[in-house]
Amino acid sequence: MAERRMLVIAHTGRAESIEAAATVCRQLLAADIAPAMPDDELEFLIERDSTLHRVQALHSGDPVDDFELAIVLGGDGTILRTAELLRGSSTPLLGINLGHVGFLAEIEREGINDCVQRALDRDYVVEERMTLDVQVMVDAEVVYESWALNEATVEKASRERMLEVVIEVDERPLSSFGCDGVVMSTPTGSTAYSFSAGGPIVWPGVDAMLLVPLSAHALFARPIVVGPDSQLAVEVHERTQGLGVLWCDGRRTRDLPPGARVVVHRSPIPVRLARLEPAPFTDRLVRKFALPVTGWRGPADDGGAA
Repeated sequence: MAERRMLVIAHTGRAESIEAAATVCRQLLAADIAPAMPDDELEFLIERDSTLHRVQALHSGDPVDDFELAIVLGGDGTILRTAELLRGSSTPLLGINLGHVGFLAEIEREGINDCVQRALDRDYVVEERMTLDVQVMVDAEVVYESWALNEATVEKASRERMLEVVIEVDERPLSSFGCDGVVMSTPTGSTAYSFSAGGPIVWPGVDAMLLVPLSAHALFARPIVVGPDSQLAVEVHERTQGLGVLWCDGRRTRDLPPGARVVVHRSPIPVRLARLEPAPFTDRLVRKFALPVTGWRGPADDGGAA
């Protein structure tokens, strides 16, 4: 029988995250599971607890396909970093929130031991989330390619200057305006930057892409939602003074000269999230955003309104 291996990822800038990683690794080792951590993170772990020398080191470029699961300790930023590491593999990730909102995480810090036990028992389901393929084109030539789980954002590079853009859907121009930027988002990202910019919340089961202008100087600059087979694009207008900048999940970036065109479409490679509870997305929204639902009576016993 092949050795069971799990990857552990932690936010090494926080002492509580390193301690949580140590707790997880001890529990995995006690169950004869081989834990591994990126080598730079493992150094912090061994410094804290030398008895964890049996934790394996994952070096840059090492394959990640043979991991059964990735247990992620941190906030959404740590989960996005792990998604980047696992890109193209079949390994699902299970998030334990040590940050603030932690919308992508499955469980809070007090549930670490139970979470690891559920992982050991393979007591979880895997949910696939849409991602975006992103291309930057200059003079009809692709000069940069990336991807995003949450969003690809075209923004102004200089605070004092406005970004002039043309937005496009399915290779047809839709509108042109000055703005601070444009967010192109997945349903997963609808509760991230897009949400902060006034975009709609889209349930994860909906196959769609969003385009949300940021502080646009235009009468028609409303958020739009398109189908999963559509293509979105933002062109930095030639009259823009200075550069724009592309951000993918706030992690990968590229400068955009006037005339650059950012093209976004659905990627064939999803991110796989391990879920412990099949709770409705509505309940997750209420819990994560602390929404007021006091007074709700629910459906009547006969199926009518209460």
